Amino acid sequence: MKSLLARLKSRRLASAFTILGTFTLAIVFGSYAAHGVHGSAQQQNNTSDAKPLTIVNSKLPENDFVRIAKAVGPAVVNINTETLPKQGKNKMRHFNPHGQMTPMPQNPGDDEDNQGDQQGGLQDFFNRFFGGQMPDMQGQDDQVRESLGSGFIVDPNGYIITNNHVIEKADKIFVKLATDPDNEDEGRPARVIGTDKSTDIAVIKIDTSTPLPTVKIGNSDQANVGDWVEAIGSPFALSQTVTAGIISAKNRTIEPGAQGQFQHFIQTDAAINPGNSGGPLLNMNGEVIGMNTAIYTQSAGYQGIGFAMPSNTIVQVYNDLIGPSHKVVRGSIGIQFREGLSSAVGRMYGFKNGVIISTVTPGAPAEKAGLKTGDIIVSVDGRNIKDGDDLVNDIANRRPGSSARIGFLRDGKEQTTTVTIGDRNKIFSNDQVAQNDNAPQDQAEPGEAKLGLVVRDLPQATSDKLQVSGVSIQSVRAGSFADLQGLQPGLVITRINRQPTPNKGAYNAIVSKLKSGDDVVFEVIDPHSPQGGTNYIGGSLQ
Repeated sequence: MKSLLARLKSRRLASAFTILGTFTLAIVFGSYAAHGVHGSAQQQNNTSDAKPLTIVNSKLPENDFVRIAKAVGPAVVNINTETLPKQGKNKMRHFNPHGQMTPMPQNPGDDEDNQGDQQGGLQDFFNRFFGGQMPDMQGQDDQVRESLGSGFIVDPNGYIITNNHVIEKADKIFVKLATDPDNEDEGRPARVIGTDKSTDIAVIKIDTSTPLPTVKIGNSDQANVGDWVEAIGSPFALSQTVTAGIISAKNRTIEPGAQGQFQHFIQTDAAINPGNSGGPLLNMNGEVIGMNTAIYTQSAGYQGIGFAMPSNTIVQVYNDLIGPSHKVVRGSIGIQFREGLSSAVGRMYGFKNGVIISTVTPGAPAEKAGLKTGDIIVSVDGRNIKDGDDLVNDIANRRPGSSARIGFLRDGKEQTTTVTIGDRNKIFSNDQVAQNDNAPQDQAEPGEAKLGLVVRDLPQATSDKLQVSGVSIQSVRAGSFADLQGLQPGLVITRINRQPTPNKGAYNAIVSKLKSGDDVVFEVIDPHSPQGGTNYIGGSLQ
């Protein structure tokens, strides 16, 4: 088989060279004919007046980018990881002389020909946020998987900050310093000190007998849109690669729901590629103001938009991870809420800034303090709350066991209560957070002639199960007010404009009073996902 392929390749090459050779021969003869007339003139050319070229050794002034690269480069490291093969069923393996388990080729002799089809080693989940994932690894569980990333040294004793996704699930982690020889295969072994998936930050450590160079951490809050920034990393295994750009935007959230609550990125147009993950983003003082984490891409490569985790967030997480527990502890009061509510909701409930509680976790601090679904949190310790992000950041930065004075609206009246902050990890299990992330967003809305809805009384069994009273949406007319609001059959309406709808009669009485221009806000529950709590959907009736 191989010899046949070789002969075919040889014939194709010979054919190609024949065509190229014929064409070249024609060029040679044409060239000779064209230059033959002037041959004698060429032989008489005198170049005694031509001077040899020399290189000018002028000294260019050192710009800021050069200065920063020289100063910070030694503290930027290359990180390689290995994920060892998983022992699967019916997988034949043999042990090689180097002591590593390697897959047994299914067809002996074909392994070399198939090398070009195997997954490469640059597996960096750098572009995972926007659908540019690396090719599926299905069927390759019997292969050693490698990934590449960057990091930066923050402590001369060998503590390094990088992205969690660079080292996640790795069985082996190796770090190469800028001063390590290029021909060194792996690098220095590293161990994980702690990780935080919520911010995609990890701390690893290598052993060292001498102090290592470190970076300086800057204040990311002082960075401005339009500021020059410089990135250093190992894109595509090209270590110590320096790129530059500007800060394009700040406070970018690129993942919705609970997954993005603690990820508010610096956006930059500095060239960032797979392998830059975990590397520093530097200001013109050579200070780290961010860690390169993600890119927007449709090609798995640089397209002008990169995202870096701000240094102020990194410092908070790092200080927790090097602590005795090696984990990040965040405060919580045990509520859930909806983002991006219509302005009609605010007008109807009488608030401009704040958060409407959609779910109160049983037994959590909020419930113990008397907070209920539908309450609107407007302040914490006297400071007005702008939105959900503002509330989360405030509460999350408080230590469990501390207290906070919560100002809230209930039925239009302002009240206050004292809440004891709890541990977010203990209040919300991973399953609860996942359920909240998957909860339907912005669904519901009723009425027939005015709203385009057909409803019925909620069956008693469903009412008992949900522990609510309301009406169930049977159908939604296409193009109607309800349809435009996103309401769907099956949702349960519990209140309209803060008025209970325990049955169809009460619902019809409320709807009959609505007129064009009125704000209409529905409180609805999805019976298939009751853990998602109450959703508030509204708009101005036209």
